[in-house]
Amino acid sequence: MHETTRITQALAIALVLAPALGHAADSASTVTAQGSSAAALARAALPTALAPAKSDDYRDPDMWARIRSGYAIPDVDNALVAKHVQWYASRPDYLTRMSSRASLYLYHVVKELESRGMPTELALLPVIESAFNPQALSTANAAGIWQFMPDTGKTFSLQQNMFKDERRGVLASTDAALTYLQRLYTMFGDWQLALAAYNWGEGNVQKAIQKNRALGKPTDFDSLADLMPAETRNYVPKLQAVKNIIANPAQYGIVLPAIDNTPYFTTIDKTSDIDMAVAAQLAEMSLDEFKALNPQFKKPVIAGDSKILLPKENAEKFHLNLASWTQALSSWTTHKITSAKESIASLASKFGTTPEVIRQANNIPPQMRLRAGSTILVPKTEATAHNDIAENIIENAQVMLEADRGNSRGKKLSGVQRIKATAAHAVAEIKSRVSRKPAVNANGRKRR
Repeated sequence: MHETTRITQALAIALVLAPALGHAADSASTVTAQGSSAAALARAALPTALAPAKSDDYRDPDMWARIRSGYAIPDVDNALVAKHVQWYASRPDYLTRMSSRASLYLYHVVKELESRGMPTELALLPVIESAFNPQALSTANAAGIWQFMPDTGKTFSLQQNMFKDERRGVLASTDAALTYLQRLYTMFGDWQLALAAYNWGEGNVQKAIQKNRALGKPTDFDSLADLMPAETRNYVPKLQAVKNIIANPAQYGIVLPAIDNTPYFTTIDKTSDIDMAVAAQLAEMSLDEFKALNPQFKKPVIAGDSKILLPKENAEKFHLNLASWTQALSSWTTHKITSAKESIASLASKFGTTPEVIRQANNIPPQMRLRAGSTILVPKTEATAHNDIAENIIENAQVMLEADRGNSRGKKLSGVQRIKATAAHAVAEIKSRVSRKPAVNANGRKRR
């Protein structure tokens, strides 16, 4: 991977001070552009950067130093910032765990920010959103290090299906998040307001601007803070608190774990279905290490057109081991339930496995059964040994569940079993509704 060079701090400050382009701040708007067109519009509207410097200009071995040298968003200094600085500084173990997770992704995020001429402290935003945990899931169903809601993710072309959730993958979600932030900066001409809109929704920020403007009041972040919900009012101060600690950790008694200013991973294009466990084995990594770099994959098989991320040395091992691999790469295929008579027990018998394996592979809770029309993962048979899962199945497959009112012998459930089945059914139904109609505000962002 080639290192992308950085815009100088002075140029980045000029970017922050540049007037908003292409969109009046008081116009009502929602995120409607598709991912590719949104990216093009946002990039086109940002001020043009100078020619990038040579990669040799970046000799600092520390990723934190690279980030702090590109700070460009005006500072906030108030009681909320002091409160959040105290919170983070008093939790060094938390910062260490966060840094450990961030070390996998931070180089890529900073490189992408620099290539777009964006302030590098935006690389710290996932600290606020998710503590750099790609498995983070909010109560409003926002997912990944950038905490995308399902609808907003779809707007920015993040695939979400039975096999994959790109809101969790570092490549796609980072591209989407930076494109979204660029769009918001273009709209408001102010990074603090862009951040508020990322959290609260641009329509809400526009309404707050219109309200203050009608009263003859200023429309900067501080002047609008009283109109914001508490979370948004604290959002920019939280980022400022993290900025302050990264800028001078010793001042707060913090020792930041070193993160090398080098790429952590490289990309491999997958050409056929492969079990996640097999991919990890070929790369000579633990399954947990593999999942940390590839958190978007939801099933034990990686199906369809996908990219796999691996550390460089493991990628080399992957290619060498793959060249001599003589076994099947994938042991899973799909089966569509056509009749209510197909129980998990009968499916297990048909495909030579156990009910527990089918339940685990398909996230089917106890006391729940499959409804007709569901598509599930099952072990391959001799007839399907060489078949990859079709693209239309990947895009459209879904698992639909209902409470199992009896077992395979027709016996009724006990009172306790009925209660458990009813509870499991209620949970599954809620999850299904959330997946179909996420609780979002008028702009597709979560109200947190």
